[in-house]
Amino acid sequence: MEYRLLGKTGLKVSAMSIGSAAVGQQYGPVSAAEATDCLHAAIDAGVNLVDTAAYYGVGLAETILGEALKGGWREKVTLCTKACRLDRAVFDFTPEGTRKCFEQSLKRLQTDHVDVLFAHDIEFADNYEYVFNETYRVLQQLKKEGKTRFIGMSCYPLGLLKQAIERCELDVVISYAHYTLQNQRLLSELLPVAQKRGVGVMNASPLALGLLTNQGPQPWFPGQPELVAVCKQAAELCQSRGADIAFLGMQYCFGELRIPTTLTGTAKRNELTKNLRAMNDTIDGQLLTDVLRVLKPVKDMTWPSGNWKG
Repeated sequence: MEYRLLGKTGLKVSAMSIGSAAVGQQYGPVSAAEATDCLHAAIDAGVNLVDTAAYYGVGLAETILGEALKGGWREKVTLCTKACRLDRAVFDFTPEGTRKCFEQSLKRLQTDHVDVLFAHDIEFADNYEYVFNETYRVLQQLKKEGKTRFIGMSCYPLGLLKQAIERCELDVVISYAHYTLQNQRLLSELLPVAQKRGVGVMNASPLALGLLTNQGPQPWFPGQPELVAVCKQAAELCQSRGADIAFLGMQYCFGELRIPTTLTGTAKRNELTKNLRAMNDTIDGQLLTDVLRVLKPVKDMTWPSGNWKG
């Protein structure tokens, strides 16, 4: 396993990390036993960062992780969670709501602190000034209290995440679906600002919410039909070559050395095995070139998210 520095935190994190949206059943059913087995196998393979959120399964992912990390496993990982998003359309960015959400997360995770606490999906806030002042203030307070070692924010719009870095003294941010086979805007639009300020960047959703898979995205996918159609063509090209676009997509993300870690929504052992192999297998350069050519008409295309109008 390769390890990279996460900004100026001093943390050396594995290039592949585990995200737990799938543990919260957001991509289909998975049992607690399956998720626990996958998590332990990942840690044994060298993965040392696990990310979760109160939102995933409305607490279910944290509850399963809390049990899975008992017996010494918690000490082997950098543990991250997120507050402020409580359900698909339920948010609370107030200091009181943020603190209450996080305290409940600690109970579910069966720990007295996490390593990184994020304000989750801040683009859904009604007032970004409020987030950059009041929500940020409570994150700082929780850090001073020792309940989290580091703080950060996450969202989809890069313009808003850039503002968060510039306005707040954050340690880490999570950007999702902006460094994939289809979209590489993370490198040009966010990474330079983050690096200048020593902020660690975690790359999430490397397969763009299921867009870059053989089965395609879930019905709730917010992107344009054209985007879905072109990515389906790219997946079919891979299949015609006896390859899997998801495997190629993971190889592509792991190979970018400027990104400290890429979160994988892995909750089953067979998926973990594929992702670990993607870290080590040499990428098929010709296939990559051909897939990027197919994706060129939708390169860097994004979709609206939350209340952000930038």
